[in-house]
Amino acid sequence: MTTVWRRLKQWAARLRRDVLTLWYAGRDGATPLAAKLLALATAAYAFSPIDLIPDFIPVLGMLDELILLPLAIALCLALIPPAIVVDCRARADAWLAARGRHPRSLIAALAIGMVWIAAAGGTLYWWWKS
Repeated sequence: MTTVWRRLKQWAARLRRDVLTLWYAGRDGATPLAAKLLALATAAYAFSPIDLIPDFIPVLGMLDELILLPLAIALCLALIPPAIVVDCRARADAWLAARGRHPRSLIAALAIGMVWIAAAGGTLYWWWKS
């Protein structure tokens, strides 16, 4: 069991580094526009302290962290030119070595909060009109 736990921790550390890599790649001028937008959206979501699907919802709550986020990271890394990925990974490693944690995105948290408010408003409107 120790080997499995160690491999999961290594995988999580790689994901943390790769999200920070996407944050740097999204701000890099040489990154193609589509990859830049997807990278910034993925990084903002990962750095947000609020989830789009709350973790207390059984199965679905963990779906974004276990499946959707790693798939989005893999897609972004495939779209970004390898030279930019190497440079941004080095910058991400330096950030993590200096600070030990990734940044938080309050703007992304506000955006996700607005999505929840809009969904609640739409649900109430639909319920009221029925």
